Amino acid sequence: MKAKPYWNPYLAGFVLGLSLLAAFVVAGQGLGASAMPKRVLAGACDIVSHDWTAHSSAFGKYVKAGNPLSNWLVVEVIGVVLGGLIGAVSAGRLKSETVKSKRITNRQRWIYALVGGIIMGFAASLGRGCTSGQALSGGAALAAGSWVYMLMVFAGGYAVAWLFRRQWT
Repeated sequence: MKAKPYWNPYLAGFVLGLSLLAAFVVAGQGLGASAMPKRVLAGACDIVSHDWTAHSSAFGKYVKAGNPLSNWLVVEVIGVVLGGLIGAVSAGRLKSETVKSKRITNRQRWIYALVGGIIMGFAASLGRGCTSGQALSGGAALAAGSWVYMLMVFAGGYAVAWLFRRQWT
C-alpha cells in the first residue's frame, strides 16, 4: 500500500479544535496527558498496597477520587494511541524507524529523546500541565497563565535552537 500524503496543517488544526470542543462538551474537560502516568502509577501502587497509596502525598489524591485508571485522562490517552495507530495503518504509514540526522547514532537519538521526555514530564508537573493541557485547553479557556506558558515555550525553543541546528543538517 502506497503511503497517503499528510493532512493539510490547517485542516488538521481545525479538526483538533473540534476535538477540543467535543472534549469540553462531552467530558466537561479539555485535552491533556501529563497526569496520566501518575494515575497509572497510582493505580499500580494501589494494587500492591492500598494503605500506603491512600496515605501517600504523591498518589493519595488520585486514589481518594476512586479508581485512578477510570479517569478521563487515562481514557483520553488510550484513545489517542488507538487513534494514532488506526490513522497510521489507514494511511499506509505504520513502520518502525528512528528519525534523526546523519550526525547522530540511533542510540544517541533514543537517549536524547528519553532525557528530553523526562525533563518535559518534570516540567509539566511543575507547570501544572503539559503542552496540550496548558496551550490547547488553558488557551481556549483564555487562562492568562496558559498564554504566558506558550509564549515561554516558543521563546525557549527559539533560544536553544541554534545549539542543536548542526545535528539536524
